[in-house]
Amino acid sequence: MSSSQQETRITVKVVPGSSRTEIGGVYGEMLKIKVAAPPEKGKANKALLEFIAKQLGIKKNALQIESGQTSCVKQIRIADVTTEQVQKLFK
Repeated sequence: MSSSQQETRITVKVVPGSSRTEIGGVYGEMLKIKVAAPPEKGKANKALLEFIAKQLGIKKNALQIESGQTSCVKQIRIADVTTEQVQKLFK
């Protein structure tokens, strides 16, 4: 995780097609997130961003997938959030 000017980057491992959308814990240095949406036509990515935004209490447009659009490992940039706020997701 790194941050500058209220901007934080996290790496997540996404497990699409799960029974429900939830945090699956820590996977190495990544946050594992299970999403119920299937990995097709960007549905899992959209569900992932909506879930993280809801967990942090921010707008979805404050998040952006910087890398890993089609991979299960994604780098996500989160604006207007401190590293401390994001670390709460890891607990």
